[in-house]
Amino acid sequence: MAVNRDPILKRCRYLGISPAVVGIDKSSKRNPNANARRKVSEYGIQLKEKQKLKFIYGVLEKPFFHYFEIASKMEGQAGNNLITVLETRLDNIAFRMGFALTRREARQLVTHGHFLVNGKKVDIPSYRVKVGDVITLREKSRSSSKIKSIVEQTAGRIVPLWLEVNKEEFSAKVVRLPAIEDIDYEVAPHLIVELYSK
Repeated sequence: MAVNRDPILKRCRYLGISPAVVGIDKSSKRNPNANARRKVSEYGIQLKEKQKLKFIYGVLEKPFFHYFEIASKMEGQAGNNLITVLETRLDNIAFRMGFALTRREARQLVTHGHFLVNGKKVDIPSYRVKVGDVITLREKSRSSSKIKSIVEQTAGRIVPLWLEVNKEEFSAKVVRLPAIEDIDYEVAPHLIVELYSK
């Protein structure tokens, strides 16, 4: 399996996003405007927006394009639909619930079978949840000192409005599909649509 091994803070600085978006509680001391004088083409701007989403959700090019195709066939704007599709991945839900410090960690926890969807074990990070689905932490995993430590560290994390999280029950319910207004970072999805439409 391909893994993105880029230094996270360096990548965040290049893409213009806060490390907190990917769950990293650090900040770079380097000058964020070091390359501000360099002129970026229209294609470069569009490409950067695509790279930003791919980096945040930890998705490689082939599956990302597949998500774009799904978003294009859905009702509404393709760019906004793409955000919805990415946000409803199971690894992202585990991250949003506060049971993983980063999406990379959430992906690993899902792969190791720590989560149930509607009472059934799902170990596919890219599994897409639907409205009404209930995601719970497996009974065995609840007593893990690692999980308890993560829950303590993520206690202050803001839970999105489209998720109903019950920390005592180690569960969350998807009450509606996420919209672009629900995300905690700035992105221009229409630029990604323009890039793929060329």
